[in-house]
Amino acid sequence: MATRRNARSGPRVGAPRPPVIARDPAPATRTDHDLEPESVFKAVDFDDLELADRRAESAEFSRCRFRAARLAGSRLDRVRLTDCQVERSDWSNLRAPGGTMERVTVSGSRLTGLAWTDGLLRDVSVSQSKLDLTNWRFARFEAVELVDCSLPGADFTNADLRGAVFTRCDLTGAKFDQATMRGTRFRGCELAGIGGVASWAGAVVHRDDLLELAYALAGALGIEVDQSVS
Repeated sequence: MATRRNARSGPRVGAPRPPVIARDPAPATRTDHDLEPESVFKAVDFDDLELADRRAESAEFSRCRFRAARLAGSRLDRVRLTDCQVERSDWSNLRAPGGTMERVTVSGSRLTGLAWTDGLLRDVSVSQSKLDLTNWRFARFEAVELVDCSLPGADFTNADLRGAVFTRCDLTGAKFDQATMRGTRFRGCELAGIGGVASWAGAVVHRDDLLELAYALAGALGIEVDQSVS
């Protein structure tokens, strides 16, 4: 599906553009590529590197690869990732307020508790990754796909999800209060116990997902569902 912008200058929607990764990135070392404020990394391969519990504002990563890289517990305010690839990495409890991802792929990674508040995701693809208890409050999603991801308890409060597509994702107990969701797509997802269902006006839900969504709607309206066998 071609990427497009709607008539009211809304978010880009459609298939994410892939990242442009460097062919021969330089191998990162703990000595030369540790995280510091305003660090700039171009065409670097962060392979099996320990960068947990760091503090760095306005760090930039361009055309980089992260393979089995650990940024768990770090705080990277206003971090920017452009044309990056993340594989089998541990970014759990990473705090990145005001961060930007553009043309980024994430696969097979653990992002439990990640906080990307008030940030931007544009042309981002996330697959087969663990994103439970993540915080996306006030974040903007443009041409973003999440496939086969675990997102129980994720918080999308006040997020702009118009450019997001969720496929076969576990969204049990996720929060969507005050989110903007016209055009957000869901297919094959677990939707039990979701919050903020009143924000789903305009969302596109596959018919197979309607039953669980109906229970959430009933709960929001105070309707008691009689499940006794007649």
